[in-house]
Amino acid sequence: MLTILFDGVAYGMVLFVLACGLSVTLGLMNFVNLAHGVFAMVGGYVTVLLMNDYGVPFLATLPLAFIVAAALGAVLERTLYVHLYDRSPLDQVLFTIGLVFMAVAAADYVIGSQQQLIYLPPMLSGRLHLGALDIGVYRLFLIVVCAVLVAILHYIVTRTRFGSRLRAAVDDPRVARGLGINVNAIFALTFAMGSGLAGLGGALGADILGIDPTFPLKYMIYFLIVVTVGGTSGMMGPFVAAILLGVADVAGKYYVPELGAFMIYGVMIAVLILRPQGLFARGNA
Repeated sequence: MLTILFDGVAYGMVLFVLACGLSVTLGLMNFVNLAHGVFAMVGGYVTVLLMNDYGVPFLATLPLAFIVAAALGAVLERTLYVHLYDRSPLDQVLFTIGLVFMAVAAADYVIGSQQQLIYLPPMLSGRLHLGALDIGVYRLFLIVVCAVLVAILHYIVTRTRFGSRLRAAVDDPRVARGLGINVNAIFALTFAMGSGLAGLGGALGADILGIDPTFPLKYMIYFLIVVTVGGTSGMMGPFVAAILLGVADVAGKYYVPELGAFMIYGVMIAVLILRPQGLFARGNA
């Protein structure tokens, strides 16, 4: 039971890193970006290709996955996304889902349709046996890294001048501009950081989730569930939701495998029936 709980927490941590960028763009910037998984796929491919084709150490690929995904996000935000901030949610959905299918086709054409595998370094392989608890070393690594990211992101959003400027830019861009806040720069940097975090999540999750051209489609619903269940008040809601859903998914597949991934949808429905606004609604955090 403890091992299942531990693996569920590790899986939830990966879900959070993958989805936290979407929680920023959807929850704080009010932009529906269904193409968020594309940046995660890019980060995963950066890690896989650098490791398998060029022999770059796994840990060295992680910052590169973040940088490449963040740079791609910055370019797309300035050239494409910026024109959709004031458009309707339907326009945003149609545009970003179109990007998803374009990215899937491009990845399939350039890299191929097969799932990419990575081989973890020896120091991150194997398992630790602590009494009744059987811990995977890599999952422990994921929990530590993601916990640090959670703390940093929560601090940035809630305790820094940048976070307050971001919230002001979202709540009333015209007033924010009148106060001297560069709203365009705030949005561009926020979008790039969210894309970079997605890329980092794709790199960290490549061993658990696998990377193939359909990645943005397979995990799109998971990202949306994390943000919907967690609420839009900040980072802590999606974090709690990701842990809850990760544990439910792993435990469900272990104890009732015939139900498959139903458990994660069951948890989502139960939470939204009790709290339609999510676990942490805006203004209640």
